[in-house]
Amino acid sequence: MAILLAPMEGLLDCVLRDVLTRVGGVDLCVSEFIRVTGTLLPERAFRRIVPELDNGGRTAAGVAVRAQLMGSDPNCLAENAARLAGLGPAGIDLNFGCPAKVVNRHGGGAALLQDPELLHRIVSAVRRAVPAEVPVSAKMRLGFDDDQAAEDCARAIADGGANQLVVHGRTRAQGYKPPAYWARIADVRRVVDIPVVANGEIWTVADAQRCRAESGCQDLMLGRGMVSDPGLAWDILAADGVAGEGKAPVWADLQPLFHLFWGRVKLRVEPRNRAGRLKQWLNYLRRRYPEAEQAYQGLRLINDSRLVEAWMAEHLAAPPVLAEAASLAAPDVLAEACVG
Repeated sequence: MAILLAPMEGLLDCVLRDVLTRVGGVDLCVSEFIRVTGTLLPERAFRRIVPELDNGGRTAAGVAVRAQLMGSDPNCLAENAARLAGLGPAGIDLNFGCPAKVVNRHGGGAALLQDPELLHRIVSAVRRAVPAEVPVSAKMRLGFDDDQAAEDCARAIADGGANQLVVHGRTRAQGYKPPAYWARIADVRRVVDIPVVANGEIWTVADAQRCRAESGCQDLMLGRGMVSDPGLAWDILAADGVAGEGKAPVWADLQPLFHLFWGRVKLRVEPRNRAGRLKQWLNYLRRRYPEAEQAYQGLRLINDSRLVEAWMAEHLAAPPVLAEAASLAAPDVLAEACVG
């Protein structure tokens, strides 16, 4: 059983990947998408989204990162995949699930689920373009407006040569509105002979267990659930009886990671948006930690970075383990490369 960390544009990027993989329990990460729009991207474009490429394709905690491409032109995607594969990611992932209207209007993301034949051509072209030892995976939703073609899309992806398929249990039209239709993932799983990973609406251990039962998938991809509960992967493993070196963090355990997170945000994010990134994460953490509610309310009206740091110094004291956490940030090539 494997646990994957999902990509989430504007939320789960290299900053939060770094922090969450330090907590542990995750076997593999997938990056947020690198948009391919008709040209061969320079290496720096890949490194900007996936700075882990400068660390052997792994986070500072040692978790492998698969780099995700998004586009609709098979030849252009293949050309970029070949260049990206040479930079050493843990694999190439293809985005067939993004529900954003601005992406779909240009034929990318979930819009491709309306054309299974094009899906097949994209996967085939990318698979041929990268070395055999580099895994090619894809992430899809159940469909665009409805789920009528879910099985056809999955077959197209598998027949194109993908090594793994992640299925988010909702259509593009359903967005992120509960529920996720895990039983439909089981239908998809039955028509392909590659590993299928279930994704969508997994917030708790009970959700993970129900998802597995309904989808038939042992492997799971966690997104917002892991953002709101950084120890969710460990809790799932513990419920499975899997012995691990880590455990779900209590609030005190998270405090040094907040300081690490803020340091990464300062490198990555424009000053006017930095406070928003911290508040965004705290907003998710309110589901799991009562203390996060207090922190969120304390920071809610603060937008100046200097005032945020003053608040953190007073309310999120960095205990001695922060020195250890900060040292784990090395190689600082990750911090430097995370400047976007």
